[in-house]
Amino acid sequence: MKAIYLKEAGNIQVADINQPESKADQILIRVKSVGICGSDISAYLGTSPLVTYPRIIGHEIAGEVVEVPAGEELLAVGDRVVLEPYVYCGKCYPCRNKRTNCCENLNVRGVHIDGGMAEYVYHPRHLVHKVPAGIPWNHLAMAEPLTISMHAVNRSRLQQGEYAVITGCGPIGLLAAQYALTIGAKPIMVDPVDERLAMARKAGVEYTINPVKEDAVEVIKEITGGTMAEVVIEASGNAAAIRSSIDYVAYSGRISLVGYPKNEVALPTALFTKKELDIVGARNSFQAFAQSIRLIAENKVDVAAVITKTISFEEIPAIVHDISVNPGNYMKVIAELE
Repeated sequence: MKAIYLKEAGNIQVADINQPESKADQILIRVKSVGICGSDISAYLGTSPLVTYPRIIGHEIAGEVVEVPAGEELLAVGDRVVLEPYVYCGKCYPCRNKRTNCCENLNVRGVHIDGGMAEYVYHPRHLVHKVPAGIPWNHLAMAEPLTISMHAVNRSRLQQGEYAVITGCGPIGLLAAQYALTIGAKPIMVDPVDERLAMARKAGVEYTINPVKEDAVEVIKEITGGTMAEVVIEASGNAAAIRSSIDYVAYSGRISLVGYPKNEVALPTALFTKKELDIVGARNSFQAFAQSIRLIAENKVDVAAVITKTISFEEIPAIVHDISVNPGNYMKVIAELE
């Protein structure tokens, strides 16, 4: 079969490799669409501390069932599915505590184990989710990134009527803002790129702030009537944005950190105590795929608003390189396989 083969950092190509061998309780899937994520770009650049080489990348995967194990009753050949790419051990403390998304022995497709940028992939049955007909393949590849955004919002315990500052107007931030709207919350997007803020407004976000051109603290204070935001979702990984989240959040507020910083960030921990903040991390997602699929199917989240372009499988190597050089030109790119 054909696969996008990352032999080493900077060396990416379409390669002919052996089809994976079947395993008990796994589903064989013909991949129909796969998203290109920031983690794939990090793998290509050699900046990811988690990726080992050689590696087939890709973890935002949708496809069609080709083969099911004996005795399978709910999935059948031809069914459309999306894959939950976080293969957990089920035995460690987080798994026993029903926090499988941060399993101590987690294997994520495209990172620790081979991913979905291939014609076929086997995947554990309990991590395969059936989807309704009629949803475009490129939209289905957005189910996984939507779950990341949902988990980040859910970790903050955001409630109807609350303000949520979201720093970082990339795919995760934009999807988090749309998900916040489905809850009945009021997102405030903060990003230094006007074009991305315009995308947020087009997606239904009323409040947007460019912190380079405006005093974000004062604008948030005005929007919230002086209280500041009950919640901040930090989705950029930018050191300045992480620091600013403490200023954006209200006393007794909550901060959810989903963006990955490149380096350690110094923070004024005295303000954690003074404001009595709840600060949580958000990694991957947990039990969110069914709702993510439903939100996409019912058009309650417009994933198309985040897709820059849809490409062919053969175009992936060139696009991965171009994204690594010109990241500002892209939001989300999806590849479709024939």
